[in-house]
Amino acid sequence: MKLYYSPGSCSLSPHIAICETGLDVELAKVDLASHTLENGDNYLDINPFGYVPALELDNGEFLYEGPAIVQYFAGLAPEKNLTPLADTFERAKLQQWLNFLSTELHKGVAPLFNPAMPDEAKAILVEGYSNRLGQLADALGDQDYLLGDNYTMADIYLFVILSWHPYFDFDASAWPTLKAFQERVGARAAEQQALKEEGLAYEKAPWVFYC
Repeated sequence: MKLYYSPGSCSLSPHIAICETGLDVELAKVDLASHTLENGDNYLDINPFGYVPALELDNGEFLYEGPAIVQYFAGLAPEKNLTPLADTFERAKLQQWLNFLSTELHKGVAPLFNPAMPDEAKAILVEGYSNRLGQLADALGDQDYLLGDNYTMADIYLFVILSWHPYFDFDASAWPTLKAFQERVGARAAEQQALKEEGLAYEKAPWVFYC
């Protein structure tokens, strides 16, 4: 298998999942600005949507969207317990959080990476993102992870989203529970390995990525 990624982007989530599961997956770096691979190939021929991640299977098929890819990885390594069993309430809760992270946080914050965004529009997006982030912090409470004591693929996704805050100067100090969560997850060996492989470094309090 081959994972197409861009350092520090949302593809970091399936990259961490690879490190957690120990699956044998080749990494292929994508330049998202030019939609090219390091060998010059056109990434749009691989993923017509143009964004990462994309997973190329050994049979030549492709899988897109981070939440789908990480669940596929979890299914290939069930002994790692990174997703609850199918057809259980806990599995439905995992899907709930993956959907929330994808639609309410990820998509809400992504436009803030655009330097051309007017300040007025940015303020509106930040307010909406802050509201959702506060709701998530309340739901997390004093739990270690989104599903209580069980670390899952949803926690990896949240870790990646929180890591983007320095890029648009977002102040998350109002939610110390999220800071504790980020430090807890960021200390895991798989997170550290993925960051190193992408040429990034992680520091606690505040969490910052350096390319």
